Amino acid sequence: MTGREWIEAVFEQVRARNAGEPEFHQAAAEVFDSLRIVVDRHPHYAESGLVERLCEPERQIIFRVPWMDDDGKVHVNRGFRVQFNSALGPYKGGLRFHPSVNLGIVKFLGFEQIFKNSLTGLPIGGGKGGSDFDPKGRTDAEVMRFCQSFMTELHRHVGEYTDVPAGDIGVGAREIGYLFGQYKRLTNSYESGVLTGKGLAWGGSQVRTEATGYGLAYFVDEMARTAHDGLEGRRVVVSGSGNVAVHAIEKMQQLGALVVSCSDSGGYIVDDKGIDLEIVRDIKERRRGRISEYVDAVPSASYVDGGSLWDVPCDVALPCATQNELDEDAAKVLIGNGVRIVAEGANMPATPGAVTAFRQSGVAFGPGKAANAGGVATSALEMQQNASRDSWSFEYTDQRLAKIMVGIHERTIETADEYGMPGDYVHGANIAGFVKVADAMTALGVI
Repeated sequence: MTGREWIEAVFEQVRARNAGEPEFHQAAAEVFDSLRIVVDRHPHYAESGLVERLCEPERQIIFRVPWMDDDGKVHVNRGFRVQFNSALGPYKGGLRFHPSVNLGIVKFLGFEQIFKNSLTGLPIGGGKGGSDFDPKGRTDAEVMRFCQSFMTELHRHVGEYTDVPAGDIGVGAREIGYLFGQYKRLTNSYESGVLTGKGLAWGGSQVRTEATGYGLAYFVDEMARTAHDGLEGRRVVVSGSGNVAVHAIEKMQQLGALVVSCSDSGGYIVDDKGIDLEIVRDIKERRRGRISEYVDAVPSASYVDGGSLWDVPCDVALPCATQNELDEDAAKVLIGNGVRIVAEGANMPATPGAVTAFRQSGVAFGPGKAANAGGVATSALEMQQNASRDSWSFEYTDQRLAKIMVGIHERTIETADEYGMPGDYVHGANIAGFVKVADAMTALGVI
């Protein structure tokens, strides 16, 4: 049986065992597409059920989360923690609080996290969690009661040597604070390494807020250098205007790029002179407003209600909002307008059709497991500081982040070259991430 035939058989088994989980199927399909050549070249990876074990979480925890709102009404949400793979270290991955959260989405995120964490070169395994609770519109007291109820169950399953959650969509410094406070209360232990994304006054790390956006920019800078033209003066569009997007814009501007567009759920702005980031921050972070308000402060800019941000001509496109936001039609528009680099700031924001279109047209495409690994990398740096009871400066932590992202780029490119697919970031990232985890699983035996 060829590597292709064997991989296809295993993938069909994975689909059958995980019915009704399209996001997980999508994530697994992308990785499996890269494994065909690996299994042909190294047949031992097909032995001992290694790939089948890799696709089955070591542990899946689902629990109810009852909590009371300010009016005394009791609500019940569902909590999840999928501890996917610990071959390289304790499970590491964020918690997402959003109404869309279900088991399939958590498994897709956790599966991606295995390879993303592997690529960082740091000793962390892959996991993910969250709840279908929506913090939007809730008071601080309501969010606190929910977080305390959530951690009352979750604390049984986490620890700095077992599983170290962080934040994700809907889980910021406020939520992490409430979660850690309840953990400390229940365990009678100031185990600061059990959560990352903490406040600076109580064990947090400098650069953690900026990390995913900064890391994306560092990775894209390496992609541009590899293409021999750099970022100076390149037109960039960034979807979203949340944490990842804002810090990606900031660092891209520092690296010399001209960021001309960003968006929110209502529409997008175009400022050909370059986005004024302070105005965006004032609107989105301080006033919690809509991106359409940007044109009130910058009359020369334009706002498009609805529509597609990807219609804006650019050299570099950075999808930083949510999964499957950039489809094949949008990809073809970008290609037609001359885009040269696309890199994922969000988790799986490009559909399979879009990814195929970019790769077939010769556009350099940086998948999320490589391009947006800066967040988890800095979380791992926070774990190091907690373990040594230390605190690093912003500059030093930023240097460490930049070095990690350069290393991820190098491993990705070198692996793609090694397997005869030069410049293919998707295959390079998938194979490099897989091989490290697979070798560790082989060394540890069938467990």
